[in-house]
Amino acid sequence: MFTHMTVGANDIEASRKFYDAALGALGIPASSGPDPKGRYWWRTERGAFAIGKPIDGEPACHANGGTIGFAARDADAVKAFHDAGVAAGGTSIEDPPGERVGAFGTLNLAYLRDPSGNKICALHRVG
Repeated sequence: MFTHMTVGANDIEASRKFYDAALGALGIPASSGPDPKGRYWWRTERGAFAIGKPIDGEPACHANGGTIGFAARDADAVKAFHDAGVAAGGTSIEDPPGERVGAFGTLNLAYLRDPSGNKICALHRVG
């Protein structure tokens, strides 16, 4: 459904370090460097994710109520994403990483805020 997602970042280097670590734990290759507009991209065969300073020159801010979810291959990858993200400057939020049972079945989830306050998660569908 989506081709790409981009979030704003005020401290590009702190955010690049965070996403290289957190997404690397999910098996996504590190960003290769900034594009001509100073954005960093992480690409897979199914889509792309980017960080950058807002083009309008205003400070980046996070979406209140917004979440970006990244697919994880298993529960170990969810935990690795969480731990790598925290070690690289992210903040653990909501419940600790682990299983949750709800309307969408059993999910293994971990939620983080990146250095700019964007809310992201890793998700593995258990059943």
